[in-house]
Amino acid sequence: MSSTGIKDEIAGGRGILTGLIGAGIQGSRSPAMHMREADAQGLRLIYRLYDLQVDGRSLDDLPRLLDALETAGFAGVNVTHPVKQRVIPLLDELSAEARQVGAVNTILFAGGRRVGHNTDWSGFAESFTRTLGDARIAKVVQVGAGGAGAATAVAMLRLGCTDLLIHDSSTERATDLVERLSHDFPDARLTAQTGSPEADMTDADGLVNATPIGMEGHPGMPIPATWLRADMWVADVIYFPLETALLLAAKARGCATLNGGGMAVFQAARAFDLFTGKIADRERMVRDFGTI
Repeated sequence: MSSTGIKDEIAGGRGILTGLIGAGIQGSRSPAMHMREADAQGLRLIYRLYDLQVDGRSLDDLPRLLDALETAGFAGVNVTHPVKQRVIPLLDELSAEARQVGAVNTILFAGGRRVGHNTDWSGFAESFTRTLGDARIAKVVQVGAGGAGAATAVAMLRLGCTDLLIHDSSTERATDLVERLSHDFPDARLTAQTGSPEADMTDADGLVNATPIGMEGHPGMPIPATWLRADMWVADVIYFPLETALLLAAKARGCATLNGGGMAVFQAARAFDLFTGKIADRERMVRDFGTI
């Protein structure tokens, strides 16, 4: 990769360079979200995709790729699967939120240092507050303890959830997440579960789906619709499609719902803030998201 070639894309050497590193990311909406908001603010910003699958790279190439981007003068980069945890040893510092989540999705290059942030948790929290801000969150059932699940769990706990039951098919994954978060949220009750969440659903205030079940290529629902009650809310991290089978079933039963579009927009908005030093217009980005 030529850092000189990248710099030449910015007229006069001025502007903001950033991008996304991951695998299978050709359908990402991140470039459009970041560049549209930059254009609206009169900023010159280029957002490039570094798809490990398409570029013939592997995770072993991460050190060289980060070196090249930093040398080229990038403000930073977003990272996604399978990079979010593998990149941590290559960073100089983690924000408190990235440490809690145990994963990074935004890296800033500044003053010769690489600082890892996580805006997934804040993206979910902002989306939840805007859409379900008045909802009770004392007891929440979450399905999924992977990278997305770690972010949504941190969000729910930071929003004030005091009883969070995390279900996952992997005992180790659920237990590791609960153990890590218990240190930072000692006043909350966190439980790792691998069995059926049916009993927990009977008096839960809400349900968070942090699994891929329901997205394109992974049809179905993480739980049966009969377990849903009209007086509970249901949130999904998926935004392909925005209306998953779970959310359609929840609406049919009278539940308040939250799709994954807001999380996608607001995590990008916070990353934009970090990359540019400007505050993204959230309302504009929400409007634009529907046209990307």
